[in-house]
Amino acid sequence: MREHEAFVAFINQLKIASPTITDEQRKGFLRLGVQQHGLTINEATYILNAAGLTIGEQINYFEVLGFSIDEIQGLDEVAIANLVEIAHKKLYAASLRAGGRPRTDGKTEEQWRTILNQARDVLIDVEKRQEHITLLQNSVTPSIETLSEIGNTTPEQTQSVSEKQQTPSIPLEKDDMVLIPAGEFQMGGEDEEANDDEQPVHTVFLDAFFIDKYPVTNSKFKEFVDANPSWRNLGWMPSSYIRKYRDNDYLKNWHKGNYPKGTGDRPVNWVSWYAAMAYSQWVGKRLPTEAEWEKAARGGLIGQRYPWGNEIIERNANFGKQVGETTPIGKYPPNGYGICDITGNVSEWCLDEWDREFYISSGSHNPVSGGSIENISKDFTKTKTSRVIRGGSWYSAEHEVRVSSRGWLTPWKTNSIVGFRCVKPIRT
Repeated sequence: MREHEAFVAFINQLKIASPTITDEQRKGFLRLGVQQHGLTINEATYILNAAGLTIGEQINYFEVLGFSIDEIQGLDEVAIANLVEIAHKKLYAASLRAGGRPRTDGKTEEQWRTILNQARDVLIDVEKRQEHITLLQNSVTPSIETLSEIGNTTPEQTQSVSEKQQTPSIPLEKDDMVLIPAGEFQMGGEDEEANDDEQPVHTVFLDAFFIDKYPVTNSKFKEFVDANPSWRNLGWMPSSYIRKYRDNDYLKNWHKGNYPKGTGDRPVNWVSWYAAMAYSQWVGKRLPTEAEWEKAARGGLIGQRYPWGNEIIERNANFGKQVGETTPIGKYPPNGYGICDITGNVSEWCLDEWDREFYISSGSHNPVSGGSIENISKDFTKTKTSRVIRGGSWYSAEHEVRVSSRGWLTPWKTNSIVGFRCVKPIRT
């Protein structure tokens, strides 16, 4: 992990000097990560993307929000914050009203709103604002050769940079996880098959996070139950503890702690929300929020019914009882983010409390229903309310495997069509 941390520290130091890079610089940084830090090309790419570096010309965030550096001279922090917030709100609202109209600068409205958010965050923060002003005044554009020297820091220097810049926590399991970049997406559905609980379609901003490329499999879950015997299927109910957190069908198709022969690479099913939460915490992750799940499922597409587009056929996913049971992970094509089995095969538990009308009052930044992520995770065994399930399963009809389709189940219930996957946030 030291090489990962050294490269992350280097990229974060680069971002302070220049948040924008050329395409040639990007290629150079990828070479640096592979050749000097021993990363794979995918690992180096993940870290560059997570840092939020922009490829292109230096962006003047003052110009983005429509005022100059001179206009903030002599203003106190409250006045500056008000100026920034008013300008941001006006421009953001105008961008939302523009919908899908092409912009003259070649950006999409979604990309423009991301820049607006970046401008607001930088200019409200005193330290970031001063760094940005210094950068604009000095026109700093570091060369690959100059920046490569930063990558040769000692472990002690790397640690000090890491502590100062609060570098992202990169999970060890990256090869089995996919990075979902920070940004906005349109959550919900409005096609003819959409239910009332999928509306209104609304804009949500999520911080970057990693999500499992595949659902948790039988073999992975067995590692958990072997290490935590209280979560085995015992075939009878010896204690009130078991009765509280799983029903009589828990791991129904397992026998004496073992999954059916030949199904190790299939998604685990017959698991309760409590069991999914316990597993997630055991591996140092958590269940996705409903918003995280939907953004990941959409694969970067906008307004489409399914992870790959508006139509669905049998080769896309395991749905509609065409197979009649779960199938091995990775059998069907991944979506645009490289995620497999995100719809079909098994429905997936989410962290959120089920709320049919949540979209009406949902927050726009990292929303979650039923409390904060921290509180739900900390006290999950005290949860009594129904939880969200998403994605549809091998049994589901076409409309139930749409990315906006929502479902629910009480947290102790299990059945053959529900499993789960995990996420890990990038803490910055």
